Amino acid sequence: MINAIFFDIGGTILDESREFETWADWFGVPRHTFSAVFGAVIARGLDYQETFRVFRADFDLAAERERRVAAGKPESFGEEDLYPDARACLTSLKDQGLFVGLAGNQPAHAETTLRALDLSVDVIGTSHGWGVEKPSSAFFERVIREGGGDASSVLYVGDRPDNDVRPAKAAGMKTCLIRRGPWGHILDMPAVAEQCLFRIDSLDELPSLVAQHNTARAAPDQTGAR
Repeated sequence: MINAIFFDIGGTILDESREFETWADWFGVPRHTFSAVFGAVIARGLDYQETFRVFRADFDLAAERERRVAAGKPESFGEEDLYPDARACLTSLKDQGLFVGLAGNQPAHAETTLRALDLSVDVIGTSHGWGVEKPSSAFFERVIREGGGDASSVLYVGDRPDNDVRPAKAAGMKTCLIRRGPWGHILDMPAVAEQCLFRIDSLDELPSLVAQHNTARAAPDQTGAR
């Protein structure tokens, strides 16, 4: 049975469209141009930061974030950046009595901002706060510990087959791939996707799928055993 569910953050719970637009504005390039380069980088399986290096060869993410803060244009997100189906999904899963968490690669400011959104979650973990990032196995080992210690009872939900599904599966967790955002639409890895317990297009689908799965696993077999 599934007892705990963890969600990736960017691209799964959080729509990063506005964030990418602010980066395009920061570099002074048309948003359409930035998006096109971003898509090409993802399609080639490269680190997303290579997008920034197309426009600034010496780009360093940490240093650039400091420059943005100094210029009064820091990265930020809020309620308006949550996917419309995110809050209701989290609440519905909590109502089923499940342990619900968020765990993703996020910068220092993100954890405080996420907590301020008052989402229906039991734990919020970020790469900055945990000191380890996806797709490292140590990240997913931390997810398992936070979720009760039994990998087989933890479901990890993400939009990236490479950074989310594949390493979570390798750690022994159940997985769910949601098809949205740049990676969800561009990065096609059928062999990885086929190993998922669930594949969805919207978080609206997830609560009923989890409930059905757990009901089926809890039902006694023909011998009366569980």
